[in-house]
Amino acid sequence: MSRFALIKAVLGPIMRLMFRPQVEGAEHIPGDGPVILAGNHLTFIDSIVLPVVTKRQVFFIGKDEYVTGKGFKGRLMAWFFTGVGMIPVDRDGANGGVAALMTGRRILEEGKVFGIYPEGTRSPDGRLYRGRTGIARLTLMTGAPVVPFAMIGTDKLQPGGRGIPRPGRVTVRFGEAMEFSRYEGMDRDRYVLRAVTDSVMAEVMRLSGQEYVDMYATKAKAA
Repeated sequence: MSRFALIKAVLGPIMRLMFRPQVEGAEHIPGDGPVILAGNHLTFIDSIVLPVVTKRQVFFIGKDEYVTGKGFKGRLMAWFFTGVGMIPVDRDGANGGVAALMTGRRILEEGKVFGIYPEGTRSPDGRLYRGRTGIARLTLMTGAPVVPFAMIGTDKLQPGGRGIPRPGRVTVRFGEAMEFSRYEGMDRDRYVLRAVTDSVMAEVMRLSGQEYVDMYATKAKAA
């Protein structure tokens, strides 16, 4: 049994009991082949809930600090996060964005599922912020379809993304797969990248019901 299967078998029932996830539209995720799951990001537990509700393993980029902790707690976190599919990348480094993009491309070219939060960080206030164009680059470079999703209610269980989450119900809603083959070979055109990204974010907004803010979340946090 793989570590992912072991974690899902042992912790999956606990997570389901604690968060009681209601899943809508899971049939939109292809059963095989590369696919990008792109959604909103409300709180830390989003990346814990998502692997629990999907049949296929979801690989995603995470802060390297999640796997570099010391002591028993640090080793346990590293074992869990790498086991469920997190790939640590130093996103704050000079080449962090490029490293994350190339990692996502490699995962997709291996025919796997790559999860991404186009906002680039957690929402500071529950609203949906402007998406970064890495999502567009990935789908145009690899041809992988994009399945938009929305996390609903996770911020109520873990306000601010800190502390132990409260038990409660969350909803994970998946939309129909989006493909952008009409833009093949245009992954360096900034207007195309913005158009593709905005199309994905419009679907995430529709699924989540969030208010949209045409500003990067990082800028809002710095204000």
